[in-house]
Amino acid sequence: MTNARLRHGRASLVLSFLVQGVAFALLVTRIPAIQDRYGISDGLLPAFLAAVPILAGVGSVVTEKVVARVRPGVVLRWTQPVVLLSLLAVGAGGELWHVAVALGAFGLAVGALDASMNMMGVSLQRAYGRSIMLGFHAAYSLGGIAGATTAWAGAHWDLPLLVSYLPAVVVLLPAALVGSRWYTDGKSEGAVPPVGGEGKRAAVSFKLLLPLCLVMSFAYIGDSTVSNWSAKYLQDVLGSSEQMSTLPYNVYMVTTLLGRAVGDIGVRRLGAVTVVRCGSVLAAVGFAVVAVASGAWVGLLGFTLLGLGLCVIVPQTFAAAGRMFPGASDVAVARLNVFNYVGFLVGSPLVGALGDAWSYRGAMLVPMVLVLATLVYARSFGAEPARYGGGHERPRTVDVG
Repeated sequence: MTNARLRHGRASLVLSFLVQGVAFALLVTRIPAIQDRYGISDGLLPAFLAAVPILAGVGSVVTEKVVARVRPGVVLRWTQPVVLLSLLAVGAGGELWHVAVALGAFGLAVGALDASMNMMGVSLQRAYGRSIMLGFHAAYSLGGIAGATTAWAGAHWDLPLLVSYLPAVVVLLPAALVGSRWYTDGKSEGAVPPVGGEGKRAAVSFKLLLPLCLVMSFAYIGDSTVSNWSAKYLQDVLGSSEQMSTLPYNVYMVTTLLGRAVGDIGVRRLGAVTVVRCGSVLAAVGFAVVAVASGAWVGLLGFTLLGLGLCVIVPQTFAAAGRMFPGASDVAVARLNVFNYVGFLVGSPLVGALGDAWSYRGAMLVPMVLVLATLVYARSFGAEPARYGGGHERPRTVDVG
């Protein structure tokens, strides 16, 4: 494969991560407006919100089977438009069943999209022979900031959901379709995915993958704690103004972007194990600072540390799965991706239940302990490739800019 082909493939995948960041942020930051538009009750809303990650997990599992026959780039090419059109449908509908169908399609497509994007990222990193995975996730963070800013503008000017979503879809959908022309997964162009089921492919040992699955869940429990509870914590526990309570998530997103933008350099110089350990400790310190904060500004410092710490863990977890199972990295990534949604589902209800039953300060200690538990499994990030019955593919180093 030519160096130019790899560079174009990398750029197109960066664009896909960015588009996905925008789409997801536009959805989750306008949940109150969606609830008001469709008259969804407070009792029914959690069911709608839980359905999205559950269906995303289903989409990830289905993608594992699909990529046994077609390349991940094919899955990504057709699921990204579905995500964007589903987002538009959320804003265009008028009946409760309309939003139910739209969110269902969004969830299934997001699962397939997340799995296929990370499959391609892992494969491209192997072709490059050096860490580039954090850069893809930095693009996602940048998209999240852009999407959240767009959503804020829509809410500020009291724009209808369709009006708020339409410009983003009009711009991003053609860009994603054009960019998909250069998708590549870093594998030999002549290689054809094996047909005939898992029995003829390198096996993925769940026992070996389990530590990475746990780390993925712990990281997303931490992430969902910030996204769902940071504003309430700053306002209700630390006594901030309503305006200041919006800052923690914005700061978290910015520090996540900054950490991922430079994270690949750290991995190349220090190794993935060291970077993950440092990130885990920093995130745990952030949770501790939030838990003991005496005021809103100290709490904001804690959420800043959280962003810098957590941001490196998820991309490196996908990369570690690819190194561990180089002959079956697509399967490993698809299975690992399910635990992204497990952490998302568990995190917010867990902190809320502990906060109501105990205290929100005490509830912050639980994700702190879980993030620290990543230290126990850090060695998995430097594991040698698992030995298969049929051998395995060795990483290649390619001189690509």
